[in-house]
Amino acid sequence: MEQGAVLPGSPDSVTEAGSPRADAAGADASLWRLWRDDIACVKARDPAARNALEILLTYPGVHAIVWHRLSHRLWRARFKFPARFLSWFARLVTNVDIHPGAVIGREFFIDHGAGVVIGETTVIGDDVLLYQGVTLGGTGNEKGKRHPTIGNNVVIGAGAKVLGGIRIGDNVKIGAGSVVVRPVPDHSTVVGIPGRVVSVRTPQGVLDHGMLPDPEGQEIAELKERVATLEEQIRARVDR
Repeated sequence: MEQGAVLPGSPDSVTEAGSPRADAAGADASLWRLWRDDIACVKARDPAARNALEILLTYPGVHAIVWHRLSHRLWRARFKFPARFLSWFARLVTNVDIHPGAVIGREFFIDHGAGVVIGETTVIGDDVLLYQGVTLGGTGNEKGKRHPTIGNNVVIGAGAKVLGGIRIGDNVKIGAGSVVVRPVPDHSTVVGIPGRVVSVRTPQGVLDHGMLPDPEGQEIAELKERVATLEEQIRARVDR
């Protein structure tokens, strides 16, 4: 991952197994190498992608990460205003708002690239996929580390919100429309508002929204069964 977003005294300044770090191997990678990895991961993940030139010219999510990697280098070099201006321009042309202070790992892909917001102190690991409308934001006016840390190999579904300085573990999948405000352990699937961990295992493949559990629906079904049982018991007593 790229260097520069670890804040002194923040949780991310401490190495943890499987945790993304701002001073990891990507710090010395050239922009060309990072851009090449970003384009290659799109080609591997998107069945509609036909070749690298098409991806580079027509994918707004790729445009957003290309501009961000440039603005992030400026931010690290303490050229704050040029970095902010470049990120503003990128948002104007891509509809993706990434603060130049955000640290983003290798092989990052925003599918469809519309309405995504990534806050200043966000740290994102390698091999992460975001769908349209995702927000990685804060919860108030607090200072310091106020945006989430996203682990490696994470998929966040369309319209999901991950809020606050929480950690989302490795190999996590977050369902579309979920609102996550608490830390999520590794190898979990999260759905709902607020987000609930509905399984803890190693998820395989891409996020299949049609196969996600429905905890609210399950609870309603259980309540219906319970009501039906109670009604039968009442009828049996009345008929005596």
